[in-house]
Amino acid sequence: MEKAEKAVNEGEHQVCDEGDRVWSGSWVAERLGVELVGDDPLTGLLGLALRRNPKRAHLLVSNVLGKHVPQSPSVVYGYGVELGRRVRELLGAEEAGRAVVLGYAETATGLGHSVADGLGLAPYLHSTRRPVAGVAAAGGFEEAHSHATSHLLLPEDPALLGGDGPLVLVDDEFSTGNTVLNTVRDLHQRYPRRRYVVVALVDMRSAADAGRLEEFAREIGARVDLVAAASGTVRLPEGVLEKGQELVARYASESAAEGSPAGAAPSGPVAQSPAPPDSGVAPLGARGTARTAPTEPHPDGNGTAPHATRIDLHWPAGLPDGARHGFTPAHRARLEDALPAMAARIAEALPHNARRVHILGFEELMYAPLRLARELERVTDIEVRYSTTTRSPVLAVDDPGYAIRTRLAFPAHDDPADGPGERYAYNVADAGFDAVVAVVDSAGDTPALHAPDGLLARLAAHTPRVLLAVIPSYAPERPSMLPEPLRGPAFSSYAPEEVGWLLQDLSDVTLEAPTEEREEAIQSGGAHYAESLPVEYQPSEQYQELFHAALEDSAARIAQAVGVVTETVLAERSPRPVLVSLARAGTPVGILMRRWAQHRHGLDLPHYAVSIVRGRGIDANALRWLARHHDPRDVVFVDGWTGKGAITRELAKALEEFEKSDGITGFDPEIAVLADPGSCVRTYGTREDFLIPSACLNSTVSGLISRTVLRADLVGPDDFHGAKFYRELAGTDVSVAFLDAVCARFPEVADAACAQAKELLATDRSPTWEGWAAVERISEEYAIHDVNLVKPGVGETTRVMLRRVPWKVLARAGAGSDLDHVRLLAEQRGVPVEEVDGLPYTCVGLIHPKYTRGATGADGKAVSV
Repeated sequence: MEKAEKAVNEGEHQVCDEGDRVWSGSWVAERLGVELVGDDPLTGLLGLALRRNPKRAHLLVSNVLGKHVPQSPSVVYGYGVELGRRVRELLGAEEAGRAVVLGYAETATGLGHSVADGLGLAPYLHSTRRPVAGVAAAGGFEEAHSHATSHLLLPEDPALLGGDGPLVLVDDEFSTGNTVLNTVRDLHQRYPRRRYVVVALVDMRSAADAGRLEEFAREIGARVDLVAAASGTVRLPEGVLEKGQELVARYASESAAEGSPAGAAPSGPVAQSPAPPDSGVAPLGARGTARTAPTEPHPDGNGTAPHATRIDLHWPAGLPDGARHGFTPAHRARLEDALPAMAARIAEALPHNARRVHILGFEELMYAPLRLARELERVTDIEVRYSTTTRSPVLAVDDPGYAIRTRLAFPAHDDPADGPGERYAYNVADAGFDAVVAVVDSAGDTPALHAPDGLLARLAAHTPRVLLAVIPSYAPERPSMLPEPLRGPAFSSYAPEEVGWLLQDLSDVTLEAPTEEREEAIQSGGAHYAESLPVEYQPSEQYQELFHAALEDSAARIAQAVGVVTETVLAERSPRPVLVSLARAGTPVGILMRRWAQHRHGLDLPHYAVSIVRGRGIDANALRWLARHHDPRDVVFVDGWTGKGAITRELAKALEEFEKSDGITGFDPEIAVLADPGSCVRTYGTREDFLIPSACLNSTVSGLISRTVLRADLVGPDDFHGAKFYRELAGTDVSVAFLDAVCARFPEVADAACAQAKELLATDRSPTWEGWAAVERISEEYAIHDVNLVKPGVGETTRVMLRRVPWKVLARAGAGSDLDHVRLLAEQRGVPVEEVDGLPYTCVGLIHPKYTRGATGADGKAVSV
């Protein structure tokens, strides 16, 4: 007890003076030639293991982090607290009082908490790899070398990151610095500040990376300091990655051949090198050699054989389980008050003769189990050890000179957003623990946790008693009112009065996927097209010239069509319509219609953009928002053009279902479009299939907004659909230039447009659905047998060329300059263009049928059609 308190209060954390002890990195060092050089405490703080990761061969295994190596909780907590105190000394009391601490998932979540405790009254947030429905991301970044790269920042209070006080970034190791620089770069653009402090247990930068932090600080005009418990570097010989992969393959194969249990590969005692006196570190096997428990779970008094006994901690209501959404000083005070009683409940549930007990946390849930373990250590004479489960795949080798002696493998049990997968607990199997207390949040208390191959069963095979403590997963309260529309310039390059986006901003989430991967996933049924985004097409200089030439040639024709459809809407639908464009192709058209109403009639029409997804319907929350703020009978849905009419049918079906579910009536499913070559609607500007230049580009002609996204882990039941704002493409944005070029032609076409609208109002405009019939015919003639892969019209064909894997283009014989850009794209992608007599559209784009990345050739000969 005295040693543990000394570790916390005095910061005396020298963990190992090697002497005749075996360093837990010697096995890797000898076989790969890896050298760990630096401060004296370094080899006591770190061991080495081999990753099951193609990006990096070795893994630095911390002996004081509480992730892979069971350790005294007072030592783990003490290191973080001491680092926090050093940061406080560096900043001074005034700046420390304004600081915010940010930790990294998954390994540094508990360390960041502890640093915040040592710093004083600092609020704390950690990144997460678990998207939470209904919580908007305030930032995100990539960790390139990790097995799970994407991080999200999900603060309950967005203002948490918005202050100008110092930002303290905490990670377990500072190696290349890339992760920290990516984070600071991302956050500094949104929430600039004057000072950053980077905190790590070990600073392991190479000489080449050492100067990058100072260069980066000069680049952003801020001060960046670094605080670490020890410094050094890893010297890697040439070819270490390949040698490491060979070792992993060989030892994994040998383990399988020897018949090691799936949950432990291989098994054997865990023996951390003992620390010298007064070091603050107790050896893992201090109470004797490890032993193997019976492999069957122990029956309880009812004759059943549960894997674990559940403990009710009486966790305080409303207290966050961690800092995924933020953890404030007030939260910390509540936890401190509750810890003694919760630790007492754990102690009461332990076997009366338990002498060595392990508290096992759960991935990102590190701090709460750590504090429970430390409190149990404080109030009992039990030898307590602490570590957590992890996503990180590491080879286990039963050798005293290797940091990962045993491995328990089990299925993920928290329904992760990235799908099922294997998870691990290291150095816990056969370590001689009299009991293991698994601490998970309620999101992880699933049938998979209790399954025969689950974590609890794996633990039960290696210890006489398994206990389970479940902490309620904290979910921020969602506001009862839907948020106000997003507007430029914060979201989109359009002026705020031009359009309000009934969307949520997903700009900080990585959603783009290579075209070929998306196509294969979509066609195989593995993913819906709205669950990811195509990589934004960057037009060549030649293509940009075609766009501007097309705009010059067609601006007057577009302006007249805008006038015709707007005059038709005003005369037939509502004298003061509420324009609701279908994002994103409909948005430029909605703005043009709004501008026409201002130019010709002095009307200031409200205009919004909403998401509609084929096969999923329109955003019901957007409809609810519209119904609360406007009369649904005044709403006119606007789109750019019709192809075969799939979205027209989608909208009608969705509105019918919405009326049944919500009882709100009045929304008219009739879409107003600029061009209706498919003869799918009654309200249109023209039925000619001509080039609308806004179809030539993607976000750079649509306010820099992506196509909309609907994915269950990002869009909750009470959220708007999402989209991204590509601020970084501002240099090539022509969105406003396109609008201005068309609007400049309003005066010269006004009379003709009004006359044409009057003429149309007097004619039968009933849809004939000629386009749908043509698509069905083409689908059968070309043996595609899927109308979704046939995209008729200039606009839809352009989308195929920019976003999908095209097979071929059918062009009406004699089609002129309207197809110049399509021909250029086809040439660039090696796609044949076939001229067809009697085609009802100017062109039709065919998506590669039955596409896989093994398909070869633009002619599709490698597929069976």
